[in-house]
Amino acid sequence: MMRAETTAELLHKMSKELVHKRALLIDRYPKARSSLRIMLSALGVTSVHNAGTTAEVLRQVRGQHFDIILSDYQLEDGRDGQQLLEELRQQRLVSLATVFMLITSERAYHNVVSIAELSPDDYLIKPFTADDLHGRLVRALYRKQFFAALYEPFENGAFSDALDACERLLAQDSGFLFELLRFKGEILNVLGRPAEAQAVYQEVLQQRMLPWARMGLAIALRSQQHSREAETVAQALIEDFPEFMAAYDFVAEVREEMGKLREAQEALQSAAMISPNNTARQRMVGDVAARNQDFQAAERAYGKVLERRRGSSLNNIDDYSNLARAMIDLGHVEGAKRIADELRRDWRGSKQGELAALVMDGLCANKEGDPTKAQLAIEKALVLHDGLKADGKDTLVSSKLALDLARACLATGKEAIAQEMVRKIAAENHQDRAMIAQIESIYAKAGKEETGKSLLAQVGKEIVELNNRGVLAARGGDLDGSVKLLMEAAERVPNLQFLVNASKAIFTLLEIKGWNPALAKRGLGYLRMAQEKDLRNAKVISAREMYERVSRKYGIAIVPLTATRKQADKPRA
Repeated sequence: MMRAETTAELLHKMSKELVHKRALLIDRYPKARSSLRIMLSALGVTSVHNAGTTAEVLRQVRGQHFDIILSDYQLEDGRDGQQLLEELRQQRLVSLATVFMLITSERAYHNVVSIAELSPDDYLIKPFTADDLHGRLVRALYRKQFFAALYEPFENGAFSDALDACERLLAQDSGFLFELLRFKGEILNVLGRPAEAQAVYQEVLQQRMLPWARMGLAIALRSQQHSREAETVAQALIEDFPEFMAAYDFVAEVREEMGKLREAQEALQSAAMISPNNTARQRMVGDVAARNQDFQAAERAYGKVLERRRGSSLNNIDDYSNLARAMIDLGHVEGAKRIADELRRDWRGSKQGELAALVMDGLCANKEGDPTKAQLAIEKALVLHDGLKADGKDTLVSSKLALDLARACLATGKEAIAQEMVRKIAAENHQDRAMIAQIESIYAKAGKEETGKSLLAQVGKEIVELNNRGVLAARGGDLDGSVKLLMEAAERVPNLQFLVNASKAIFTLLEIKGWNPALAKRGLGYLRMAQEKDLRNAKVISAREMYERVSRKYGIAIVPLTATRKQADKPRA
């Protein structure tokens, strides 16, 4: 057993490591950056980079790895460190191995909650001394070093390997017992082993009533189809720890699954009031409110999302469309027109941006009772959409934008075109309850509710038949035929189910008949696409494990399937 290091030993060991670390200092004021640089230099950190704007931060983190990032909370143009952390995490530009600390003089309650929710490694309240920084840094770096063997497979989606690493670390006397058990429970839940995860969380709760263990227990219960019990556990957690934001999201998801949409919306709105700066949750509020036809709540939530994300690298065309759509449903046509104008300005040079703006133009004109203007806008939108399709760029058009275009086509009498679009959207998102509900909604608003239901039923039947052809061929021993059929299905309808099935069929064939580099590349491509849709899906994890097993059998190096995301090319003004 390894002996746990004393505080003095820990400080001494990691202090000597500081000289090898690369740091990035983020502050809009040069003097503040200079002061931090001097402080770090005194601690032995000599490789120090500076950034005064978030654009500069993004440029630097794409170009090199940083061991330490120290960011002031208040950034330029009203943006803050929370938004920056959100961008870096969502785009996977910083790994779990990087120490990220926020520096703030802001003691306001909602800011502290928002910071804690995004889980930086620590935050420092101004003013602080070099000794304060030193102590926090060496402890954070020691923790990163200890968990390094676990972080890599965990971030790369190799959850079985991550579990093995976790077990090895648990065998050490590290002082990180509860954090390791937290990882273990989470990994077991992701791997679809909820009974084992439940046992881990119950073991923790017998020793300490930790909020994250209660949350993990609720997740494990839900996975075992104990939805009511899971909701009860999470609701009790909210009552005891009202700042534990993940519990609200979980309660909302469970309630939505149980058909209690109003109650789901209430849970999300309660969380959004406590932590108003979390844009992902605000979008969830807007989505659920829109499905509840509470368009005023949807407008408020979507407005906050757009306000927070405008000008950031997370700025998204759908955020404009979401807000404009809610405004149109409320009859706020002038407001929706202004959003369309903002979209054109902020996304100047982007064909997707112009497409979204034209769709909004058509919906606004239709709402105003101007069919000629609506027809003209939608015809232009369709020409642009066809051009993107011809260039192979229609995949860059989100499902939401495509559905808005279908809605506009329905409103302007282009029912056949709308039906073709909806069929594709429904096939690719057939397991997404929210998307299916939106499809039903646009047909209901067009007075064609039964047509919508019939179309969805037909698409569902076709998906089952398409999948069964390949599965049945495999069961009949025709592996080559199965691979061909499932690849055709994945190319035709690249939803998660078909991508996983095609990947697994390919690697099953390779396992039996021998390694084929070209076919393996196809299988890896499907697996990557499935991981992009849902890295933690149990079917995706199973497909990944099959790929790794077959690769090991033939001595083929395993290729990392998740990598640092690069910024998509996006023209700017």
